[in-house]
Amino acid sequence: MTQLFNNARIVLADRVIERGALAVNNGLISAIHDTVQAHATAIDCHGDDLIPGLIEIHTDNLEKHLMPRNEVLWPTLPAVIIHDAQCVAAGITTVFDALAVGDLEGESVRLDTLNSAVAAIDDGNHLGLFRAGHLLHLRCELAYPALLDTLQTLIDHPALRLISLMDHTPGQRQYRDLAQYQKYYARKNVSWNADTFASAVAQRCALQARHAAAHRQAIVALAQARGIALASHDDTEPQHIDDAVRDGMLIAEFPTTMAAAAAARAAGLLTVMGAPNVIRGGSHSGNVDAVSLARAGLLDILSSDYVPASLLHAAYLLTEQAGWSLPQAVASISSQPARAVGLHDRGSLRCGARADLVRVHHAGLLPLVREVWRTGRRVY
Repeated sequence: MTQLFNNARIVLADRVIERGALAVNNGLISAIHDTVQAHATAIDCHGDDLIPGLIEIHTDNLEKHLMPRNEVLWPTLPAVIIHDAQCVAAGITTVFDALAVGDLEGESVRLDTLNSAVAAIDDGNHLGLFRAGHLLHLRCELAYPALLDTLQTLIDHPALRLISLMDHTPGQRQYRDLAQYQKYYARKNVSWNADTFASAVAQRCALQARHAAAHRQAIVALAQARGIALASHDDTEPQHIDDAVRDGMLIAEFPTTMAAAAAARAAGLLTVMGAPNVIRGGSHSGNVDAVSLARAGLLDILSSDYVPASLLHAAYLLTEQAGWSLPQAVASISSQPARAVGLHDRGSLRCGARADLVRVHHAGLLPLVREVWRTGRRVY
């Protein structure tokens, strides 16, 4: 049975249909019309935007539900279900749950919940409890001593589609400014005096020297053997991009400088920046701001990172603050992330694509998610 979405402002890959209609059959888009259609049972979108379902390839939003307060671990499946609902309410129909494999801080929610989170995601998918589609993005901390042993249990998981290589060693990449590093962990209730801080930095640098290079080489080989997409993380120097290209990476996540982003563009990598960076007007860590990259033509993909609702809002802001067209802005949260991770069946409104759809209403300058459909079925 054909389902018709009528009287919608339809955002296509290359243009906007100001008042049109979109037909869905068997979960796929079957027709797109430039005019409103006569159809007795059509869904009237009342002139709202109709865009593809959002694709989020890097969010650690789940962590705040797994540990809603310090030292409070929440039951895992209920935590994932609430995270799922939050994502769909933000218009996200495909979410890559970014789970950290390793942590330089020792005991943490990330270490405590990795395997239980994967098991809960499996249960939710198997039991049909989720509204969004859930895939896995494993964030591998290269200096973590037990990284390879931990990763081996997950590397052949069927939902694993993306691996990012992270190095949060102080003194480089995101934490090249040691004062910023100390300030960040002070907010997490880590207290250091001058001596203990120097000792912590020295210990973490020693771990990097001992493990990072070998771990990187091993993970690249594991991923390439399985066709899993690879991302570099927090690139700061052009050399970091050279290393990413050498290792066959496709994505540069959250470059911290304009120089690294420019090198990523020259090398053909797709650059991801945080949507909260756009909305807040800058990075919370003092790195390059996303809007400047967008204006310079150095931004391809937005990630909600830690705030699912930021994704849609930031994309529309880029039409005002960076001069992007609406199709370009929508592509940064749909077709571009789909392209980065090889999801060729979704991400744009075209005949034959999955009918993952979001109806967006405008409350002044604020885009609001009114309704969401996944493969033609309403999920919000």
